[in-house]
Amino acid sequence: MKQKIILAVSVLIGLLAAFLAGQYIAAQEERLAEEKAAFDRANRKVDVIVPVKALPAGTRLTQDDLGIMSFPEKALRGQVIRPEGNVALRLVGRRLAMGVEGRRPLLWSDIEGGAPEERGLAGMLKPKMRALSVSVSAVSSVSNMVRPTDHVDILGTFALPSKTVPGETELITMTILQDVLVLATGQETGTRGVPSSYSMVTLEVTPHEAEVLTFAEQMRGRLTFALRNPEDQSYEKELPQVNFERIRATLEGLNQERQKTLLRKR
Repeated sequence: MKQKIILAVSVLIGLLAAFLAGQYIAAQEERLAEEKAAFDRANRKVDVIVPVKALPAGTRLTQDDLGIMSFPEKALRGQVIRPEGNVALRLVGRRLAMGVEGRRPLLWSDIEGGAPEERGLAGMLKPKMRALSVSVSAVSSVSNMVRPTDHVDILGTFALPSKTVPGETELITMTILQDVLVLATGQETGTRGVPSSYSMVTLEVTPHEAEVLTFAEQMRGRLTFALRNPEDQSYEKELPQVNFERIRATLEGLNQERQKTLLRKR
């Protein structure tokens, strides 16, 4: 009987020891996890824009001059340039105010004129480009979902003299410009925040494109935006002008081509 009691006590002590050991191991694992999380927070790395090689003051930046590297956040100083939106493209053509080391974080203070927000909308423009605002509606701007830094195709619909019926007019739709950068929607130039309604969109265009769009508006044409994937830089050649006769003649072919495209994607 005594041996049974001793055995039972031994089993209980063993179970208690195992329980306490498990608790100790769990507490240690939790402590280590907390320490790792604190270490990761203290040593968190972030991506920044860097020059791929040393560049002297006065250099006009090109796409090939710029790269992305990760650095511990706590080691960064000044206004580092984060690779957000199309900031790298906006750096192209900007001049360095001072020489910079290669593979070191590029700062806005290294750039003549500083950060775009410090220079206003003009600071966001690439050299030889212009900012032009056009009137839009919720429908023509994809339900006001077009945002700054988006790229769009611009279509125009116009009432022009008919080529077949003298004295009459007919509606013509054509693609005016492709892959146009949106600088601002209303007064908003950033991509953060909740989308709001607006009636003006500001575009980055060349001087010649600015003339075309201004003339299109003066003709009381209706401009419509087609939103593009930001990675899509394709260009459609020979897009035709579209009127009712062309729609009627090509509608069946368009639908057949759409079905072929859908089948290829499945």
